[in-house]
Formats: sequence, C-alpha cells, structure tokens
Amino acid sequence: MRLSVISSLLVLSSLQAVYGQNAYFKMGQQAFFDGDFKAAVSHLERSCVIDSTNSSALWMLGYSYYHSENYKKSIAAYTRVIALKPADASAYYYRARAKSYFAKDSQMSDADKEKNLLGAIVDFTKAISIDPTDNQNNAKYYQNRGIAYREYGDFKLQAGSRFYDKVRGTNSLRASIADLEKVLNDNPGRQDIANQIEISKQRLTETIAARH
Repeated sequence: MRLSVISSLLVLSSLQAVYGQNAYFKMGQQAFFDGDFKAAVSHLERSCVIDSTNSSALWMLGYSYYHSENYKKSIAAYTRVIALKPADASAYYYRARAKSYFAKDSQMSDADKEKNLLGAIVDFTKAISIDPTDNQNNAKYYQNRGIAYREYGDFKLQAGSRFYDKVRGTNSLRASIADLEKVLNDNPGRQDIANQIEISKQRLTETIAARH
C-alpha cells in the first residue's frame, strides 16, 4: 500500500513538473511572439530551470535577452542552445550579434573587448559554414561579419592602446571590404551595403596613410 502511494505521488509530481514547464513555456512563447521580451524572459527563465534541455525555450530566451539589451545573458543562453544543437546557424548568428554589442560596453576591459569582437567573427564564420548554399541567410551573415571585421580593425588601430596592431587592423579592414563586396555583388541594388563598403575603404585608406 505504501509503495502504491509513493508511486502515485511520484507520478503526480512528474505531471506537475511537466505541466509547470509547459505553462511557463507557453506563456513565454506567447510573450515572445507578442514582442514583450521582459515578460518572455521571466517565463522562459522559469521554463528553462524546470527543463534545461528545451532548446526552443533557450533560443527564445537568448533572443529575448538580446532585445532586452542583456547581451551577457544572451550569449550564455545561445551557448547552451549550441551545446544542444551544434548545427543551429541562427544561434551562432545571434550569439555573434550579442558579442558585438557586448563589446561596446564602456566598462569592459580591452582584453574582454578583443575576446568578444573576435568571438563575433568566429561565430559569424561558423554560421556561414553550416550551410554555405543558404544565400538568403548568408547575405546577413556576411554583412554582419563585414561590419564585425571593421569594428575589430578599429579596435586594433587605436593609437596608444597596448592592443594596437597595424597589420591585423589593416587586414581586418580588408576582410571587411571583401565580405561587404560579396553581399553587394549578390545584391547589386543595396545602397546600404555600398555605403558600408565606402566606410571600410575610407578607414583602410586613412590607416595606410598613417605613419604609426
């Protein structure tokens, strides 16, 4: 009799856990699609505590953190998604975007800025490599990697910084131009990309002309 009661309690406890997870997930999902990312974070955090293997909940949590400008937590959430789904190109893409924004934190050390800037480039590259024939998504991957290369180039070309490296900075600007030109070649009508190319070219010209 006692074993029967214990078994019943275990089954009930399991059902309550599943129900709780589903309830938080569904509320988080609804808030996510409504664009209420603050509420989505609240519900999805609870959902992921109950079930840490729900990659969909983690992905939405990472995206909600991203749009709440909590880039550190967004990076952590997408890292968990990637551990569960290592071929999820979108997770690498948004982790890269989060790293790029996180690197702009004025309180961050230069060492951590370099880590995040390089990490963004690596993640964009991984997203591209997962499905190189996905032209629609690859256009935004190359575009954002091109901008990330320029940001890293600017970082390496800061005069007086102990991280100053003209060679790496110059090479990054050239890589930026190459990525952006690829996007423009595939999408000739995109004036926004043409403008981005001009910015990178101007930075490269100024760098080559500089004496230091």
